[in-house]
Amino acid sequence: MPKNTVHRQELLRFLDDLLDTQDGAKDYCPNGLQVEGKEEIAKLVTGVSACLELSQRAAGVDADAILVHHGILWHGAPLPITGIQYRRVASLIRHDINLFAYHLPLDRHPEVGNNALAAREFGLLDTESFGEAKGQPVGVMGHFAEPVSPEQLVHRALKIFGQEPQLFGTGPDEVRTLGLISGAAQGELHTAIGLGLDAFLTGEISEWVMNVAREAGIHYLAAGHYATERLGVQTLGQRVAERFGIEVEFIDIPNPV
Repeated sequence: MPKNTVHRQELLRFLDDLLDTQDGAKDYCPNGLQVEGKEEIAKLVTGVSACLELSQRAAGVDADAILVHHGILWHGAPLPITGIQYRRVASLIRHDINLFAYHLPLDRHPEVGNNALAAREFGLLDTESFGEAKGQPVGVMGHFAEPVSPEQLVHRALKIFGQEPQLFGTGPDEVRTLGLISGAAQGELHTAIGLGLDAFLTGEISEWVMNVAREAGIHYLAAGHYATERLGVQTLGQRVAERFGIEVEFIDIPNPV
């Protein structure tokens, strides 16, 4: 029985339109098609970060395309295609695999974005934009229907992200409000403090965070950069499968950071 396929350009238009990449917003990388492969796509692999292992495993399951949150092209990175970058590009080209990557558009999207999805999983109500990246709103904040304890907050984060977060600070015993920004948004702790939030969750932590969170009386949860950015790309892959009827498989390459 023949497999359903989608043309590379049709899939690109669908992703660009859904994630609104034409709004002129700045990013740390180009969004969209980063490496060209086959014209017709029957199987798509999704993952968080493009790397050599991901492309090799995608080739092993006969994927025609890879869709990730972190691509292989970044502004300010070395331009020559040598060393690690050569091996990554060569693997994709050798197997004729397309690489699609969407960074900040996938963080901030109100339906399939990392932060909107996490906010829904936490059960936050009356959500609104919180924090910025490259001058654009990126995170989500809201309140719980009933206050939760810090221990309950940690348990929910573990359930949602599949990784126990590090908890810092001395916030209230009853947590009513939470701000979320996936990835590396430790600098937005100051924004959370300024808004009077009880807790702030992101992926990473820097050395200065512990003392600032403690002195400000806020809970800070570092749940893992990789772990906090699984939700969006998996949900986006499901959207692609529903829209085009092609096979989509998520390949997890866990990273504790």
